[in-house]
Amino acid sequence: MSDLWPWLLLAGLGAFHGLNPAMGWLFAVALGVHRQSSSAVMQAVPAIALGHAASVTLVAGALIAAGVLVDQERVRMATGAFLLAWAVWHHFLGHRRRVRIGMRTGLAGLVLWSFLMATAHGAGLMVLPALVPLCLSGLPLGPAGPGATAAATFAAVGVHMVAMLTATGLVALVVYRWVGLGILRSAWINIDLIWTVVLFATGIVLLL
Repeated sequence: MSDLWPWLLLAGLGAFHGLNPAMGWLFAVALGVHRQSSSAVMQAVPAIALGHAASVTLVAGALIAAGVLVDQERVRMATGAFLLAWAVWHHFLGHRRRVRIGMRTGLAGLVLWSFLMATAHGAGLMVLPALVPLCLSGLPLGPAGPGATAAATFAAVGVHMVAMLTATGLVALVVYRWVGLGILRSAWINIDLIWTVVLFATGIVLLL
């Protein structure tokens, strides 16, 4: 079970990211409404997931580079402190700088938008407790280390991306076809507050 929990955490956080309207499903629904097409909704979802995965991959690469050059305990402590600071910044200042993109954007624009949103929200940072045991457990890198570490990193991002893609696609399709955007005014919970709490809790976990 101890070997399985990082993968379960990656999948769970992927689903959580997919449920967050700021991560893309709301844009996919709006794009579908604008174009009057459910296919537009489903075409937008993979592009959004790809941009999200690129952001997570960037964080994972930085984590591995830091693990190679610096003591892993220092990397863990510094990452935890950085996450706490990011959570505070996101709560008080993150809302003032939203990435805006028009409804006529293409799939490449959606990938870029999703990458910027995920990066600004600290989505990649949030998965660090799962990435640390998976990506840094073999360091310092031995003769077989680089290949194993790269494989684990790509597998981790893949699991996270599939979970995020599934959750985003299901929510976007359900809201577009049956529920409607009116649910955001009457029944939606404050995902952004939960997001900030999870960021903060992740930092605490890494520090402890």
